[in-house]
Amino acid sequence: MASGERPQPVTMADVAARAGVSRALVSIVLRGVPGASPASRERVLRAAAELDYHPDQRARLLGAGRSRTLGVVHDLHQPFHGELVEALYAALPAGWGLTLEPAARARPEAAAVRALLNHRCEAVLLVGPSLPRAALAELAARTPVVVLARAVRGVDVDVVRTDDEAGARLAVEHLLSLGHRRTAHLHGGRAAGAAERRAGYRAAVRAAGLEPELLPGGLGDEDGVRAAPQLLRAGGPTAVLAFNDACAAGVLAAARRAGAQVPGRLSLVGYDDSAVAALSTVALTTVGQDAAALAAHAVRRATARAEEPGLPTAELVSAPRLVVRATTARP
Repeated sequence: MASGERPQPVTMADVAARAGVSRALVSIVLRGVPGASPASRERVLRAAAELDYHPDQRARLLGAGRSRTLGVVHDLHQPFHGELVEALYAALPAGWGLTLEPAARARPEAAAVRALLNHRCEAVLLVGPSLPRAALAELAARTPVVVLARAVRGVDVDVVRTDDEAGARLAVEHLLSLGHRRTAHLHGGRAAGAAERRAGYRAAVRAAGLEPELLPGGLGDEDGVRAAPQLLRAGGPTAVLAFNDACAAGVLAAARRAGAQVPGRLSLVGYDDSAVAALSTVALTTVGQDAAALAAHAVRRATARAEEPGLPTAELVSAPRLVVRATTARP
């Protein structure tokens, strides 16, 4: 074999040739079913051991109509989605695998879902999907579906999410406890979780007898940069809850370039407690979601539904937590 070439995997045909029997007989022996004489069985097993043959478990499962694979659609540009995917790998039971199909600006979620269905995945996990309910219902009619990080009503899918309304209330109550009376929320438009975070922000501000201020935000740092001049205007808010950590990081960068102190001129809270928030140069106060717990629940539901297709769907809602770092202080 030339240097750098990968060795070819040993096949059943190689074992059959070494043992001097048919490929069909090798298959019978390796599957452990009746039909081979003791002498033939011993010859085949010895040949397999000499060649270090290992059956292709994936091919065997596919032949039996099983893949033991969960498909995952996630957004390439969302740091928290990446953390959830990593946690999904850690939560997988033995014998199961993941197939990932990313969504991006140039590749819509629907295309990623179609690719997963071609992989014969036994269940599909959608991380923060933006698919309409009709599309979710159509997919759920074909395969078990678990939706992570989005509330879904009236569709036969499992849902595993954080209580985003409670998370936004935690953030606002923290800012109010510091003495802030002029707050704003950079909302996420129609993104997964955005409606619940808006509702939690409004409820907490109005409960304090104050007026909410909702400003267009978004999912990325560029959205925070774009919103920063409105936040830093004269007479503007002294504290802001951003839709997520990436948006908050954009506000922080723009404020620093403008010479505005954070905290000081503006207290800032993100959402997700992603790796970005914990960077020493960011040190963002944020609302944490438990990626490990969300992933473990999602995998449990997906594998259970794959093993027992008639199992009823369920919703699991995880409690958020406030993580206080260096971007919030008294006004």
